[in-house]
Amino acid sequence: MTSSTPAVFLKPGKDKPVRQRHPWIFSGAIARVEGAPAAGEVVEVRARDGRWLARAEYNPRSQIRARAFCWDEHAVVDEAFWRERLQAAIVRRDAVLPGVEARRLVFAESDGLPGLIVDQYGHHLVAQFLTAGAEARKGMTVRHLVELLHPTSIIERDDPMRRKEGLPPAGGALYGHPPGEPLVITENDHKFLVDLRTGQKTGFYLDQAANRAALAAHCAGKEVLNAFSYTGAFAVYALAAGAIHVINLDASRDALALADANLRLNGFSPDRWRNVEADVFKQLRLWRDEGRGFDLIILDPPKFATSRGNLQRAARGYKDINWLAMRLLRPGGLLATFSCSGLVSEDLFQKILFGAALDAGRDARIIGHFHQGPDHPVLLTFPESAYLKGFLLHLA
Repeated sequence: MTSSTPAVFLKPGKDKPVRQRHPWIFSGAIARVEGAPAAGEVVEVRARDGRWLARAEYNPRSQIRARAFCWDEHAVVDEAFWRERLQAAIVRRDAVLPGVEARRLVFAESDGLPGLIVDQYGHHLVAQFLTAGAEARKGMTVRHLVELLHPTSIIERDDPMRRKEGLPPAGGALYGHPPGEPLVITENDHKFLVDLRTGQKTGFYLDQAANRAALAAHCAGKEVLNAFSYTGAFAVYALAAGAIHVINLDASRDALALADANLRLNGFSPDRWRNVEADVFKQLRLWRDEGRGFDLIILDPPKFATSRGNLQRAARGYKDINWLAMRLLRPGGLLATFSCSGLVSEDLFQKILFGAALDAGRDARIIGHFHQGPDHPVLLTFPESAYLKGFLLHLA
């Protein structure tokens, strides 16, 4: 880097997280900016006294003003640098999930590639460019993905996070020929239809693969409620493991239609499941009033906490939905409950469940823990990357 490289100088006492290799630098930590870096441009991060700390991608329109990615002052940040980062991420996935057809290849800051998500579905890739830096590297990233993986297509998917970065909506084919209809993937010998263009996230909840397999071991002989069911992946695992009956509950008609197709694709008799289109909170209250009961309930809701400002409201939502589930579980029933909100720590989530059990008048015991899969690695210096957490509770 030349001496003309723009630099971000931090306020006194604000350099410790950067020295400890936390990648996020918020606007309130910055004393001044030298130069006029554009959105997505690489800047040097320096302490108040001018000491070099890191390199980061800058965005004047974001609350996270800079995202650090390199702590080696002598590293040359050029196209070869980013290609090596991308290749290293792919090699790590080959090591932990070799031969897996559907997996996350790049997990943003956890792979030293801020704002970049890349998921693999067989010969097709789905990418999200969530930050100004990732957006600036888009063309280069696509080119390297093609060279490294030779995919049939690369599809871009939008995400609300782009708006927080001052980026416009995005989407569509970036390379090749995307499938014109839902793709069939195989996960642990189960088949699933995935809509790469319009499905949630990048089309499928890849982060739950290991949790689906783990929970299946508890489903035999049980009547299961799969709430916030999306396209019914947990239901497929449950029925394959011997569940007597599964109800998929979701507010999305399109998701339930795909759940129906997934269950039929895996050869299950239609009398073994039922799809209910309804608001989950309202439906659980209705069943509670009717005295309905279940042996196993799965709660896998969307992200409730989208900012620190609504964390308290999100906590109330998690408590309410888990309190309702606990009221619906028969004695000896199991609750598999999840939070994908990065702002809700595992410790906080456990405290929320404690409050729900207390209010429900149920003795609840933790008999299992759930986390995101190994293709969504948690960078130790970046605890925010541990976003998915869950508990398996036994209700007396």
